[in-house]
Amino acid sequence: MIETLAIERACERLILDFAYFSDHVQYESLVQLFTPDGVMHRPNGDLLEGRDAILKAYRARPAGRITRHICTNIRISVESADSARGLTYAMLYSGNSNEPANGHFGFKVEQQLVGEFEDEFVRTAEGWRIGIRRARFMMHT
Repeated sequence: MIETLAIERACERLILDFAYFSDHVQYESLVQLFTPDGVMHRPNGDLLEGRDAILKAYRARPAGRITRHICTNIRISVESADSARGLTYAMLYSGNSNEPANGHFGFKVEQQLVGEFEDEFVRTAEGWRIGIRRARFMMHT
């Protein structure tokens, strides 16, 4: 039971760290959450294979893009001592930091999306990592 809870928590932390590193433009840290040959299926259909490809894609984001991911309903299913799966609902808000902020209200939201992350986690010599992430949008405004 304690081992299952520890695995669930390690996988939840990967999900939350991904959102944080993405939102704070810490892409070198973000790619370390994946296995070296990790795969990311992006909502637009792009398939990114390996840490280098994931890093390149994130570095290519438009300058001034600001995002905040709100992750909830995190559901981890432990399959074994070395593998787990997860499904997370994510709300994505994005704006443009090149536009002036509106005082204490911050930047204007330009896009609001609701999506999901479907993850396959694996225990590695580096600890728990994302082996495969499938990201998809389910709703938009």
